[in-house]
Amino acid sequence: MKYIVAVSGGVDSVVLLDLLSKTREHQLIVAHFDHGIRENSHEDAEFVKQLAEKYGHTFEVKREELGPQAGEALARERRYAFLQELAKKHEAQIVTAHHLDDLVETVAINFVRGTGWRGLAVFHPSIIRPLIDMPKEKLVAYAKRHSLEWREDPTNKTEAYLRNRLRGRAEFLPEDKKREIRALHAAQSELRKHIGQEIRQLVGDGPEYSRYLFIHLPAKVALEALRYVTKKKLTRPQLERLLHAIKTNPHGTKFEAGTGITAHFTTRNFTL
Repeated sequence: MKYIVAVSGGVDSVVLLDLLSKTREHQLIVAHFDHGIRENSHEDAEFVKQLAEKYGHTFEVKREELGPQAGEALARERRYAFLQELAKKHEAQIVTAHHLDDLVETVAINFVRGTGWRGLAVFHPSIIRPLIDMPKEKLVAYAKRHSLEWREDPTNKTEAYLRNRLRGRAEFLPEDKKREIRALHAAQSELRKHIGQEIRQLVGDGPEYSRYLFIHLPAKVALEALRYVTKKKLTRPQLERLLHAIKTNPHGTKFEAGTGITAHFTTRNFTL
């Protein structure tokens, strides 16, 4: 089996790479995304390249000049786009170093910003996260015990990012509380999978969808179904406006829902 291992050069991904490298039955491709946000980010790329050579793995790197004003969301979006490209190229699965503290921080961010039921069901299930049950302190202890070297990203300490501001609080949360959040996350993720299956059976695979169905569904269910058929590209306000258009737009019209999605209406159906 082939795996794309996302390695930033930080302690989490360095530990992940070391652990995976001890399992020789799999082929590993070390992937590093150089976002170009910091002037010296190329040094991280060189460090990861040397790590890949040390372990004898293929190395893939991509640099983009996102600039110092780029936010965390854009950097994450571009990084995952790169990883998805590699997954297709190598016909491999993506592995990341997300750990228990990452999970707690992400849940906290969702609740601070305001979230629906998915606030606990964070992280896409198609990506493998073998360290998800490990707290950060145990990863650091492993790295020190095995004399591993890693690089510290100075942006992890800036107060400009909400994640960093929450990290200082979350790290002092007792481990048993973190594991309670992890258990809730697992349950909610399983629920998300079942809801997705039910929605697919309800609305079908398109390309045409019944206006009658969406008109008569309870609003929350209709919005969930729209989220599925629009492939999660629209915000909740955009979904609400699209649902209103499904209910009211006359035959032969169209509606620009946003993010490049246009709905075309007949009397009975609509297509996207």
